[in-house]
Amino acid sequence: MIAILDYGVGNLFSLRSSFAAIGATAVVTADPAVIHAADKLILPGVGAFEDAARKLRDSGLDVVLKEEAAKGKPLMGICLGMQLLFEKSYEYGEHEGLGLLKGSILPFAEHIEKNYKIPHIGWNKLSLKKDIPLWKYVNEGDYVYFVHSFFAELSEEHTAASAEYGITFTAAVAKDNVYGCQFHPEKSGNVGLGILRGFCEAEGL
Repeated sequence: MIAILDYGVGNLFSLRSSFAAIGATAVVTADPAVIHAADKLILPGVGAFEDAARKLRDSGLDVVLKEEAAKGKPLMGICLGMQLLFEKSYEYGEHEGLGLLKGSILPFAEHIEKNYKIPHIGWNKLSLKKDIPLWKYVNEGDYVYFVHSFFAELSEEHTAASAEYGITFTAAVAKDNVYGCQFHPEKSGNVGLGILRGFCEAEGL
């Protein structure tokens, strides 16, 4: 069973529908007992980093999430959910993240030319950097769907894929049992379903 964390933000039910489409059982939950019992975890996210981080802390699910990740349970953050995995974000201030990955979230506006529209919305191709379970059904150059104004800055060691939008930015991350996609697999057609299928088949530590 896959637990999709419900802490007040994210495309929860479209994610659940995507898992159903590949024959996987996923539940949307804020119940720590269900999260502890799940085989794998999804941290979704849409909106502002500060608000999402506060809701995650207020719910107590930040502690549950870190406990389960420390046990080796596969965890995937999606879009803002991926950004929350990092140490901090500079989205309209400086805000603390979960710290599961080293690095910071930075604004596109300060790093790309002004003729690029922000937020970055649309299909971009992936440049795969690491051989990870998420890419089992994905090919180099496959296109996925992005909606974001901020990007993750981190060491190449944990960059699983990159994409281009004015600059080369981190499209996906992987460190042991922790994964993240800046794009939306649930909005990325058959490629996105393949990524979710790969996550379903990922083994924990």
